[in-house]
Amino acid sequence: MTTGEKALDLTRSLVTNTILPSAVLGIATSAGTVELAAFGASGSRTAHIGDRYPLFSITKPLVGLATMRAVEAGQLSLTAPLSDALPEFGTNRTDIVTLEHLLTHRSGISEPPLDTPNGLRPTLLTAGADFAAGSMTRYSTLAFEGVAAMLEDATGVPLATSIDSLASSVGATGLNFDADDTHPVFDAAELGLDYPALQKLKHPGAGLYSSADDLLSVGSSLLRGDGAVVHPLTQTAMLRPYTVGIPKLAPYTEDRGQDWGLTWNLRHAAPGLLERRVFGHGGWAGTEFWIYPDLDLCFVLLTNIANPSRLGFNSDLLHNAVVTDYAPR
Repeated sequence: MTTGEKALDLTRSLVTNTILPSAVLGIATSAGTVELAAFGASGSRTAHIGDRYPLFSITKPLVGLATMRAVEAGQLSLTAPLSDALPEFGTNRTDIVTLEHLLTHRSGISEPPLDTPNGLRPTLLTAGADFAAGSMTRYSTLAFEGVAAMLEDATGVPLATSIDSLASSVGATGLNFDADDTHPVFDAAELGLDYPALQKLKHPGAGLYSSADDLLSVGSSLLRGDGAVVHPLTQTAMLRPYTVGIPKLAPYTEDRGQDWGLTWNLRHAAPGLLERRVFGHGGWAGTEFWIYPDLDLCFVLLTNIANPSRLGFNSDLLHNAVVTDYAPR
């Protein structure tokens, strides 16, 4: 593997220029972690490579992996209706929302604020419909409360237990819903999010925490295709695009050059990327988790400021620095 300094220098500069308060950058291959570096601080707390951060929406593909473990075990079907697990759901709808719809942002469930004060389950059961299931795609975090309900109904165990099992399969001891000793999120209240309220929800679409190395352990297993996280056939199934040829509603509009697989963001036509054969997910506080299977490469960025794109953070720049630093030549 060829290594370089572009990705490290870029991450350092983002902290030095106060775009990001702190950051941990990690790089891995199928053989394991090859780079970990920490920069900056959260107030008086200096960042270290083993620190845990809130993942926000990187939670979604991790919950997706846990759910697909149940699918491959024959406990749950992608075509199962959400109403099988929650009979109260959909009484105000004429369509049927399935697990597949929930996992691919095609459910049409109206999206509430992330910190919904009414609780996730009551909000899901009373949510309106923006469109008929399967007819369009709009990014949905509330849909993952439906995913959690279906997974728990199928397995008979809480979502947190399924996540613990997933994490244990790759030795990721700090990947869970436990907020203790995690870095704070800056500017959340200024952007309208009650972050303490969100933390209490343990949101299945935005509530996990992890260290960089723990996430890289998941990525390395997927690069190896060793079956520890999910079977290779399951992994392939999760990367099939489900949103081709249907209207793409904001914020993931057609010009972003991506489609949704089963929870994975497939950036196969992203105009800013040098290498587009990539899947992964980002999070609201600047977190990034991306896997390049053809390059035997994955990277993680953990950081902690609300919507850093408003401050000039462009994750495509980091993608390009990582692949040109670490991909084989």
